[in-house]
Amino acid sequence: MEKNMNKILKLASTILILTTGLGVATIVNSSTNYLVSEHSHNQVGHSHKRIEIPPEKPVPEVDLLVYKDTMKGWNLEFKITNFKFAPETVNQSSKINEGHAHLYINDKKITRIYGNWYYLESLDPGSNKITVSLNTNKHEDLVSNSKMIMDTEIIEVTAQ
Repeated sequence: MEKNMNKILKLASTILILTTGLGVATIVNSSTNYLVSEHSHNQVGHSHKRIEIPPEKPVPEVDLLVYKDTMKGWNLEFKITNFKFAPETVNQSSKINEGHAHLYINDKKITRIYGNWYYLESLDPGSNKITVSLNTNKHEDLVSNSKMIMDTEIIEVTAQ
């Protein structure tokens, strides 16, 4: 059964390579049997490998909530399911259900996130796009149905 699954995954990755032709290099990680691809995702202006969540596995989810702080700034809450923040295993072997998040403001990476809350002191006046993506221990983007697992909120800030 495992050999058949490896053959199917290798065949699927070969098909992806041959059909995309867009510079996306896809491989099967032999230790995990997950599809891994090299891809640039311009929506957050950063480039990472990607790991596709297998159809039989629970898909991690992230829900970004932004609260205006009563004194100054914003409090960001990351509600996650089927995923565990694991700062103790950063840069170690990748798992599809643990790792960290990447926080982007207006498509610029700000920091890694290792927990459910983050305080953001300020945002520029105008429209601000806040995005959080889920990433493995080795920083690969987690992907389901070819879409990054992430959430985005737009915050409008009036000039003072």
